[in-house]
Parts: sequence; C-alpha cells; structure tokens
Amino acid sequence: MRVVVAPDSYKESLSAVEVAEAMAQGVRMAAPQAEVLCVPMADGGEGSLDAVLAATGGQRRHALVQDANGSPCEAAWGWLGGATAFIEMAEAAGLERIPLAQRQPLSATTYGVGQLVREALDAGARRIVLGLGGSATTDGGAGLFQALGGQLQDSQGTELGRGGAALQHLARIDVSQLDPRLADTQFEIAVDVDNPLCGERGAAAIFGPQKGASAADVVLLDTALAHFASVCHALTGHDVSHLPGTGSAGGLGFVIKSFFQAEFRPGVELIAGLAGLDQALQGADLVFTGEGRMDRQTLLGKTPAGVARYAKRHGAAVIALAGSLGAGYEALYEVGVTAAFSVVSGPMTLEQACGNAAELVCERARDSMLLWLSGRAHA
Repeated sequence: MRVVVAPDSYKESLSAVEVAEAMAQGVRMAAPQAEVLCVPMADGGEGSLDAVLAATGGQRRHALVQDANGSPCEAAWGWLGGATAFIEMAEAAGLERIPLAQRQPLSATTYGVGQLVREALDAGARRIVLGLGGSATTDGGAGLFQALGGQLQDSQGTELGRGGAALQHLARIDVSQLDPRLADTQFEIAVDVDNPLCGERGAAAIFGPQKGASAADVVLLDTALAHFASVCHALTGHDVSHLPGTGSAGGLGFVIKSFFQAEFRPGVELIAGLAGLDQALQGADLVFTGEGRMDRQTLLGKTPAGVARYAKRHGAAVIALAGSLGAGYEALYEVGVTAAFSVVSGPMTLEQACGNAAELVCERARDSMLLWLSGRAHA
C-alpha cells in the first residue's frame, strides 16, 4: 500500500515539512506496513522555499537585502543545481516581515527581491523560479527593476524613490544599465492568483487593503500602476498589464513579464514539478493533503485542490486535513478530494490549536487512515 503525504503549510503554526511529518506519523500508527512518501507542497507563496528545498535536496543560501520598508534583513533563497535558483519573494518583501503598525503601502518596495535575483545571477543561475505571494508591496515590481539596473526617472531626469506611489511621477524608463545576464536568464513565475495589474480586480484594489492601504491609497496606487504600465507599453511595444497573474505580489509579475523572459505557471503545478509529485503518485492508493484553512478559495490555485487534481489522474483517494473548514469547502469534492476534515478535536482557542498543531494533525491522520482501511476491508 502506497500513501503519499503532500500538504501545504499551516500558516503561523507548521511548515509544510512539519505537517507532512505529522501526517506520516499518524498514517504509520494506523498502518505500520504502508509505504509512506512525503512530498511537502506549496503554491508559490510563503513556505514555498522550504517545500522545494525539502523535496529537491537543494541548498539554502542567505543574503543581506532590503525588506519592503527598505530596512536591512537576512533573506534565504535556494540553489537547486543545474544553474537553477528558487526565490520566494516573501523572504525579502513579505507582509509577515512587517508588523501591522509599520506597514507602508505607498512606499513598500520589491528592491530586496531584485537583490536576491542578483545573488542568484552571481551564483551562476540562468533559470530562476520565482514564487509570488505574501507580499507587502504594490510597486508593480519597480523596486526589483531598479535593483537590477533599470532606471525610472521623473521629468527632470531624477531617479524615482521607492514604492508604488512614486510611479505617478514616472516620465522615462532607461534599460541601458540593466544587468546584461538577464538576457540569457529564463524566469518561471509561480502564481496562485489570476488578477491583472490594474482595475477593480487589480493588485491595488484586491490586495492593497490587507497591506495597509486606505481607500484613497488604493486609488492612488491603481492610478500609478496604470501610468507605469502605459510608459512600459510605450517603451516595449507590448502591454501585458491585462494578463492574468500580472497583479500578483503587488504587480511584481508585471515587470518581469514586461522586460524579461518569463513564463507564468500555476504555483502548485510548478512546485509539483520540482518536487516530483507526479512520480510519487504512481501506484498510490491514498493521498493526504491540506492547509491551515480550506474553503471555496482553496479551489483558486491553492495546494489541496492542485494535489487533488493530480491524485485524481492517478486514481488515488484523497483525504484533506485542515486547521479549519470554511464556507464552500465542499467544492473540493468536485476536483478529487474524497473527504475533508478539520484537525481540531474540540472547542479550543486559536492559540491552543496552533500550539498543539502537530499532535492534532497526527491524530486526525491516524483516525482518517483507520477509517479508510476499514472501508477498504469491507468494500
């Protein structure tokens, strides 16, 4: 019997690796003879670096860069070998790095992400897989562009300051100093949203408020991003701002798609390829997956839905375990989930649930495995 364990992280509680270990322990308690394969997963957002390194045996490296507020911070990135690097943008410009009271939506920058890209180029990377998600920024990727040598100038020829609001003053883009290695570098962009850069479904309107933007800030940022897109269009001759995914990570996807060789891919699909999920599922009888909260939004590119679709192609049953189940989680049954359960065993506070998460996951995996074995025996 082969059981594949392929969960995402439980935010602010357990990493994907820790969730997988807890699930695997529970499975082995119920079925000691089962072959259990752990394939920690992610969708391109927070935790993707850990999942990729665990699955590939890649090397974790560190660099001193700027966070979204421009303060020094240490960020990790992954060297996967074969001239391939993995960068999780949230390591440098992630929302969780910035305390609520210190968030600066108008000036938050992706400059540090560009510094990580430079680190990867210095190491010899010619393929950079970039996970977008969990950003504190809404600068259209302008900071990354500047960190890589691009110049954004106002009408007086002065370099713009950091952040999305500054883009309203953009008059000229100079690409003459862009790092020449970028011409020979392929970017693969892992996204878990399909939002365009601007408009009512754009980066500012949909994601700005959670990054601290007021209603007035959202209007200013959306206008500035639209202007940025217009100036980029005039320079490059093509407008990508309407493409799905260009609004991801505060528009970081937009600048990479505009100026570099870039391919957008669903985050789950890209991470699954790096982790070897398809190979692990060959001959699998049962799959465990999950994330901190599952609801109807899980269908929109999140890990459990993606894993279920892969498992369905291999004819494997899927049990999804979540910290909590929200409205519409039943829609997961349409994409291949066999059954979904919350790991919480009774009334408890969020702090209690997070503090005992590993134990709870292990127990629910054990109980679910026992139920599945019983059903199989009586089939």
